[in-house]
Amino acid sequence: MYYFRYCMYLFVFIGYSVCNAGSYDDFFSALKKDDPATIKMLLGRGFDPNTVNPAGEHGLIVAVRESSLKAILVLLDAPKINVEVRTLQDESPLMLAALNGLSDLCRRLIALGGDVNKPGWTALHYAATNGHLTTMELLLDEHAYIDATSPNGTTPLMMAAHYGTASAVELLLAAGADPALKNEQGLSAVDFAQGASRSDAKELIAAAIRGRQPKGNW
Repeated sequence: MYYFRYCMYLFVFIGYSVCNAGSYDDFFSALKKDDPATIKMLLGRGFDPNTVNPAGEHGLIVAVRESSLKAILVLLDAPKINVEVRTLQDESPLMLAALNGLSDLCRRLIALGGDVNKPGWTALHYAATNGHLTTMELLLDEHAYIDATSPNGTTPLMMAAHYGTASAVELLLAAGADPALKNEQGLSAVDFAQGASRSDAKELIAAAIRGRQPKGNW
């Protein structure tokens, strides 16, 4: 009798494990394929929307990185979804959405508790890197700290000066970014622009610095 019960339990356990493994594979496959129907079905069966893949990446991170917008909307409707998960590099879903200029997604993530001003690299750094003006404006409207510093002291203006666009630099300066700040390597936004041969950005920043200097009669 004991042996019979043991076999039954083992059979149930194996069946449950195989079922879970199938759901696991289906979940991450659906995220990459942007298949909202499969994701909705799995979540309806109780699948955890915060499940991580073998690389330690949460489902929401995978979906945002793949720009699987329909899948993302299903995940964000899940009551237990955590929008403040992180990659191994400390990137949030909001940061990845900002990097890709997905302004509507950024707005939704912020409404669900996405941290605009997380310590270290921020969504504004990422939006400025690719010159996504609409996303930058949204983040600033949501009280993003304009002179946020990365772990090495780099600001969004520095990122815009080196990697972004002149328009991104102009937007940040107009919104009050400090053009004179330096990072831990002693580099300013002008240095970042010069290092990328960005004469347009360099001139905008230099003009902003000159405009801050006291004026007087000599």
